Amino acid sequence: VQLQASGGGLVQTGGSLRLSCAASGQSFNRAFMGWFRQSPGKERECVAAISASGDATYHADSVKGRFTISRDNDKNTVYLQMNNLKPEDTAVYSCAGSRRLITPTRFSEMYDFWGQGTLVTVSS
Repeated sequence: VQLQASGGGLVQTGGSLRLSCAASGQSFNRAFMGWFRQSPGKERECVAAISASGDATYHADSVKGRFTISRDNDKNTVYLQMNNLKPEDTAVYSCAGSRRLITPTRFSEMYDFWGQGTLVTVSS
C-alpha cells in the first residue's frame, strides 16, 4: 500500500484544516491507519488512529476534542479534521498503516507502511 498525504498549510490560531491520506494498492479496508506528527526537537507523536472498519478510534490527549480521525474505505482515504488549531500543533503530519493491529494504537513501531509528510503551520 502506498500512502499520499495532503491538506497541510498555514493557518492562524483557532483555524481549521483537514488532512487527507489517499491509499493506493490492495487491502486498504483491512488496514488500521494512524496520523503522526513530528516537529523539530520533538519525538514523533501519534495524534490519532482508526480501525479498519472505522468503528474504533484513538485520539491523543493533546488533541482530544479538537481533532477527529475518520476514513472512507470506498475512497481509500483516511482523514484528520483539525479544529481550534494551536501554535503547538505546528508539525509535519504523516499517515501510516498496519495490517497487524487488532486495536488502534499510538505505537509507531506497529505500523508497516508510511506516507510522506505534509506540513501544518499554525501562526499565533
